[in-house]
Amino acid sequence: MTRTLRVAILECDTPVAPVVEKVGNYGDIFEALLKKGLRAANSSVDFEISKWNVVGNPVYPNPNDIDAFLLSGSKHDAHSDETWIVSLTQYVCGILRNHKKPVVGICFGHQIIARALGARVGRSDGWEISVEEITLTDAGKALFGQDKLYLQQMHRDIVHEVPEGCVNLGYSPRCAIQGLHMPGRIWSVQAHPEFTEFIMSSVLKVRHETGVFNDEQYAEAKSRAGKKTDGENLAREIVKFITEACAD
Repeated sequence: MTRTLRVAILECDTPVAPVVEKVGNYGDIFEALLKKGLRAANSSVDFEISKWNVVGNPVYPNPNDIDAFLLSGSKHDAHSDETWIVSLTQYVCGILRNHKKPVVGICFGHQIIARALGARVGRSDGWEISVEEITLTDAGKALFGQDKLYLQQMHRDIVHEVPEGCVNLGYSPRCAIQGLHMPGRIWSVQAHPEFTEFIMSSVLKVRHETGVFNDEQYAEAKSRAGKKTDGENLAREIVKFITEACAD
């Protein structure tokens, strides 16, 4: 018998226009990723997915009606004191501390989880963009069954401290905390397992055109955007984390 778990995707941004036109919003992108993970895991579990755009709109699902949560990436700063970001942080804190539901965080979502648990988040010394190598810690190696990950990156903010109760999953030259894990409760990565070459190339193009990246940055990052990644492997790991957490 198939068991259905209710997963809420909290959309913390809207993708650039070419991405929306071709593959939809972040809720759609993550729904597709999770379905790939379910198929890869040959899971007897199914996900009933709801999507909540929380940007400037702090309206969230009742935690009692949801089994697991996923926070997307964002161009916004997780360390900002904007009202909706503070509200989101408080909401996530409540889920983790009071409801003990599993939470998955991607990039901005990873940072929000850390902030919700009292860790410091903020700027790094520069951008980490396109496909990069992540060296896994012992905890990361045990979780993923390999020594390194290759994932798409798009960030200049980082988590500066590992929250109490969590372990760091990996590191790179520009980012010392590439993921967080607390069994049954927290699974997060700084990178973007949901990004394809098309998504990354689209973001790079827009940010180059708007002056965020100079010609050299753009050309170098674009040359790596099509490299093979472990994104679909991580989709399977997210599904495993959620299903095991909800079985407890």
